[in-house]
Amino acid sequence: MNESSRSSPRGNSKLKRKGLLGVALIIIGIIGLVAASTVPLIPIYTGPAPSPYPTALTPTPSPYPATPTAPRPYRPQQLAPTNIDEATELARNYVGSLGYRDLDIKEIMEFQYNYYFIAYEKSTGIGAFEGIIEKEVGLSGMGGMMGIVHPEQGPSMMWNTKYGHMGGWGPMGGMMGGMMGGGWWGYRPYSGVPTAEMPVTANDAKDIAQAYLDSYLPGSSVQDVDTFYGYYTVHILKEGKIYGMLSVNGYTGQVWYHTWHGAFIQMKELA
Repeated sequence: MNESSRSSPRGNSKLKRKGLLGVALIIIGIIGLVAASTVPLIPIYTGPAPSPYPTALTPTPSPYPATPTAPRPYRPQQLAPTNIDEATELARNYVGSLGYRDLDIKEIMEFQYNYYFIAYEKSTGIGAFEGIIEKEVGLSGMGGMMGIVHPEQGPSMMWNTKYGHMGGWGPMGGMMGGMMGGGWWGYRPYSGVPTAEMPVTANDAKDIAQAYLDSYLPGSSVQDVDTFYGYYTVHILKEGKIYGMLSVNGYTGQVWYHTWHGAFIQMKELA
């Protein structure tokens, strides 16, 4: 037997390691395909809505955020809630900790990756901000988020002219807002009081949302429209069940689809 025909234990070990690595990569690929199949393959963010919505074609100056302190995330002592009732209590504790006596929880929804809730003003009925309670490792793949409560990413932070973090031009507003949202939305802040009376009305937002769904998610329809300072959020129905949600900017008519929730599980209305 010559040297080339011999197989050393070291060589066999290397082959085994390569084989195990190959199997692991295949498994990871399969898991990735399954996860990706739950994500709607539609645009997250669009530019101005086309006609027949002329109010959405010309960016309108948006009120500069006037809230002294925007809501911040926090991590409770316990892990993620195990049911929607625990999530409701956690959301209420979070909102109560912010120092805004006029705020309460309007509704809470359980999704595959998180719990979603709406904080609203009791005196006006207007939505204050949207919040998230993280479950486990979510769609983003970031670990270490379990149980954290925070304002929802996207419109609630970027377009919210009263309780948001990045509502206008500034060190974080224009640059980070445009980069994270997928486009510049033409905010030109001025001194004024945030208002829910916007150039794009709730009816306009409903029509814009439906036109968007007709193009990117045929067979789905608009359900409820919730008004916030600077934008609207719309629930989406498909086959008679809640499928997801999107937001419409109240000044530009731009659409932002919420891709981070996963499949809808249940909903609890509180107000």
